[in-house]
Order: sequence, then structure tokens, then C-alpha cells
Amino acid sequence: MHLDPMIRLVKIQATDEARKGQDCCSDRIFMDLNSASSIVLQVLTQATSQDTAVLKPAEEQLKQWETQPGFYSVLLNIFTNHALDVNVRWLAVLYFKNGIDRYWRRVAPHALSEEEKSTLRAGLIANFNEPVNQIATQISVLIAKVARLDCPRQWPELIPTLVESVKIQDDLRQHRALLTFYHVTKTLASKRLAADRKLFYDLASGIYSFTCSLWNHHTDTFLQQICTTDETAISNSLERTLLSLKVLRKLTVHGFVEPHRNIEVMGFLHAVFERLKQFLECSRSIGVDNVCRDRLEKTIILFTKVLLDFLDQHPFSFTSLIQRSLEFAVSYVFTEAGEGVVFERFIVQCMNLIKMIVKNYAYKPSKNVEDSSPETLEAHKIKASFFTYPTLTEICRRLVTHYFLLTEEELTMWEEDPEGFTVEETGGDSWKYSLRPCTEVLFIDIFHEYNQTLTPVLLDMVHSLQGPTNVDDAQTLLIKDAVYNAVGLAAYELFDSVDFDQWFKSQLLAELQVTHNRYKPIRRRVIWLIGQWISVKFNSDLRPMLYEAICNLLQDQDLVKLTIDYNDKTSTK
Repeated sequence: MHLDPMIRLVKIQATDEARKGQDCCSDRIFMDLNSASSIVLQVLTQATSQDTAVLKPAEEQLKQWETQPGFYSVLLNIFTNHALDVNVRWLAVLYFKNGIDRYWRRVAPHALSEEEKSTLRAGLIANFNEPVNQIATQISVLIAKVARLDCPRQWPELIPTLVESVKIQDDLRQHRALLTFYHVTKTLASKRLAADRKLFYDLASGIYSFTCSLWNHHTDTFLQQICTTDETAISNSLERTLLSLKVLRKLTVHGFVEPHRNIEVMGFLHAVFERLKQFLECSRSIGVDNVCRDRLEKTIILFTKVLLDFLDQHPFSFTSLIQRSLEFAVSYVFTEAGEGVVFERFIVQCMNLIKMIVKNYAYKPSKNVEDSSPETLEAHKIKASFFTYPTLTEICRRLVTHYFLLTEEELTMWEEDPEGFTVEETGGDSWKYSLRPCTEVLFIDIFHEYNQTLTPVLLDMVHSLQGPTNVDDAQTLLIKDAVYNAVGLAAYELFDSVDFDQWFKSQLLAELQVTHNRYKPIRRRVIWLIGQWISVKFNSDLRPMLYEAICNLLQDQDLVKLTIDYNDKTSTK
């Protein structure tokens, strides 16, 4: 592809051969911004073509220009021109973003000059008025990439400019500035070198109060507008609430060495609980078909992420929040308070919060109490005062008889794809995101921590289900499946409390022999339960009876995979 001779481009020829007409792809081009834009625009337009005969040469030309001084200034000129085709502008942003990774560092081959970088930095934050959402996001990301390398030393004006821009009353400009503010904060928070951490601490201290005020303003605006019928205004204010909360999350979690000593940080964290209640109540009036519903749920989940991340990074600073966190999570997940407002992802987050507090090693005193820190003893005391016998009993019963129950969807999946259902149940870190694995992991952790209290509770549930269950009583069948699941999950904790051999002979073996189709979930659960206990407490003399039962189960194709899994366990014992 040859450049139009009318375009004023200054060329430095590399070789004599190039002077005789070598394709311009091998030329080094110093681009004048105004004159070069048209030729680069033409090539970018060709690079968006679906015709490979047009596309490939254009991509090759752009690749050649990547290292030419002035090229990124031309790209900036193109993607900030809102009159041009969106696809061309999108491609210009992507090439610019990739160029930052390759050529922005001073030590990079073909690095951009300091003069050009200074011009580009100024151009990137000159206007926050990009009308296309996808392009606006990409511009925010590329600004964050530059900030990671240059802010604050080479780009001290970035944060002040963003802070001023998010105050602008123009909706579009305010949103784009807030979007950029979030991506910049997120990127700077991710830097891990000690010097970079110190810079971020200084940044957080300087802008935290302003960001809290900004978040409160947008949150209050949303809560006021929720009573109106202006869905556009509601959606816009909710989006700003979400973005400002994202900024606060990064500042709160990563911006302070000892956040519990900062009154504003702790004030924000305590405010999270009240805001969560307000937003959960909003979900009553914003139905699942409402355009704001998805964003509302994202905001609610983001509140819980603030708490989870803060607990993970600053367990001792979280101590003053333990009581309130447990009260909040248990109330919404294990009592009637959550009815009509909670949704699955929120339940999972609340359960993970409870689990992290229960299992947190920072809150576990040493065997020799005198060796424990005062912070550890204080946290342990708060936990002990909350997890009373009635509270633990209610949590255990609710987990087993409510959350462990198989749903219609799960039963259908098991009928149609039993092998896939088994994999779904046991997959990796699924407990972090999926309800059933999450409830099971929480049960295991709580039962391990408080087994002396919970063992009699679980055994009482087992005793209430002795003997065969009426196949027409679907609810009792589901509860029995759930209780057996709990006994299998707590096998190691129940070692001294359950005579499993006797239970196998008197109850479980008989249940494996019930052939009614509605009893299939129980047969499946029993063989799984035996698989859990086989390495814990099972007399080898009983194996012939077990193998005979397994052979009978092999006639049920839906149970074959589960039996094979069980045999894999027993064959290694």
C-alpha cells in the first residue's frame, strides 16, 4: 500500500532500494498530525473490512506504523473524533491500548518520546465526552494503563483532573470521568511494590473523604429517585452509585495500612450495613423485569464484596464489624427477614462471610491462651458470644432442612444427566459462587468448629427419620436425602458418635433394596453416604453384603456412575 504523495509525510529512506520505489511499509514515517490522519483513517477503515484481501494488507500497514513517531497522536485524533465510524474509532482505541503495553515504557524498543507521551496524556483527559459506552470503557482502561506507568510522577494532574471532572453537572461527562476514576483507582491499587504501595496510601488518604461524599451523594440521589417513574434517571444515578462504590472498595481495602485507625474508613464500613438494608428493600419495588434490576443486584453484591475483601485483607481491623456482620448475614439467610428480598448470589455472599469469620485463623486462640494476641482473644470472644446454642441449632437445621433439599431443577438434571450432575456437585471452587456447594462447605466448617454443640442436633434429625419412608411422601424423602447428606459431610466429626456398622445393617442396607422409582434419590444418597464413611468407620466383614447391594444397583443405569465412584474409593482401602 503506497501513501498518497499529496499527504505531507516526511520520510527517511532506509536504503537505496527503498528510494527506488520500495513499498512504504518499509519506510520510517514521522507523522504530522493533521496531514497523516486521512491516510491512517483510510487504512483503519480497510482494517475493519470483512474482505481478507482488504483486511490483511491494512493490518500489515498498521503493524509497520506502530513504531513510527506520531502514530499514536494520529490514533488519538481519530478515536476522539465522534463524527467518524464507530468501528474505526473502536479499532483506533485498541491499537492505542496495545501500543501502551509495547512502547510506553522508556526502556522499550521503539519507545515513544517523552514529548509525544506528554501530548498524549494531555489529550486523553482533555474531554470526558465519549458518547459510545464500549469506546468510553476502552478509553478509561487505556488511561488506567498509562496511569500505572506514569501516575503520579509524570502525570500529577491526572487525579486532580478526575476529581474535578466527576463534579461536573453534565451527565455524560460526569459518568465518563467517574468510569475513568474507577479504572485508574483499580489499576493503581493492584501495584504491589513497596514504593507503589506508599504512593497509593498517600493517594487514598488524599481523596477518601471526597470519594465517600461522592458515593453518599449518588446513593441518596438514587434512593430519592426510586420513588419516581423516571427509569432513565434511576438507572443513571444507580450506575454512578455503583461506580463510586467500586472506587471506595479499592481505596478501603488497599489504601490503608491500619484502616481501623481511620474514622472515615470505619464509618463507611458501618454504613455499608444500613445501605445494604435500603437497597434490599428497593428490590421489592424493582421487579425482575425492570431494566434496573440487574444493576441493583450488582450493587448489592458489591456491598458484600467490600466486607469480604476487607475481612480477607484486614482481619483484625474487621474485629469491630464481626458482631454486626454475623447478625446481618444470619438474619437474612437463616430467618424470615430475608423472605422476598434475598436472591441466590446474595445468599452465597452472606454464607461466605459467615464462613470466613468462623474459619479465620486470626480469630483462633492458641492452645496456650497466653500466647494469643489481645486482638485474637477479642475476636474469639465476639464469635463465642454470637454462636450460642439456639443460634447454632437454628443455622444447622436451616442448612439441612432448607438449603440441602434437592430442587426440582436438580432432580431433573440428575434424571437426564446423572454423571454431569455428580461433576456439578463436586467442582473445584464452585462453593464461592454456587449455592449448593456453598451451603455444604459452610455446614462442614461450622460443624467442625462447633461439633460438640451440633452433633446431638444432627443425630436427633437422623433418629427422627428411622425406618423406611413412604414413597408418596415426597417432602420427607427430600429431608431424608438432606440429612444423610449432612451425615456424610460430617463423617470425620461423627466418628465417636455414630455406630455406622449398626446403622448400615439396620437401616441403610434395607433402603438400598427399596426398588420404587421415587426412592431413587435415597438409594443414590445412601451409596454416596457409605462412600463417605468407608474410610472413616466401616467393618471389612460387612463388605460382602455391601458388594451384593452394589451389584443390584448396577441394574439401575442412573446409579452406575455413582457406584463406580464409590468403588474407586473402596478399591484403594
